[in-house]
Amino acid sequence: MADSGQHLDLEVISELKDVMGDEFPLLVDTFVNDSALRIAAINDAVSSGEPESIRRAAHSFKGSASNMGAVHLAKLCGSLEERGRSGETVGIEQLAEDISSTYRDVKEALAKI
Repeated sequence: MADSGQHLDLEVISELKDVMGDEFPLLVDTFVNDSALRIAAINDAVSSGEPESIRRAAHSFKGSASNMGAVHLAKLCGSLEERGRSGETVGIEQLAEDISSTYRDVKEALAKI
């Protein structure tokens, strides 16, 4: 069971709710749908072992996660992005799995809001 406060910056969520109003659920749905594509891109990039593809895929998801207040998820993506930037691919499979697992927790936390 995901704890919303553990996976989401509740101040960011509150601000998004204030700004988005009745459209907040649409924002969440868009994030969830888009995230599935971003995780697939990360997994494809990790499978390819191509550092620049890894960097780009992780950077893209980092921004999206950060905008939704998913701070820990954004940090994991930032770590993967840095690995891609440096060309260091040792352990990236586990990092990609950690991103997927944390995303599942974020998705569950968002569903409770």
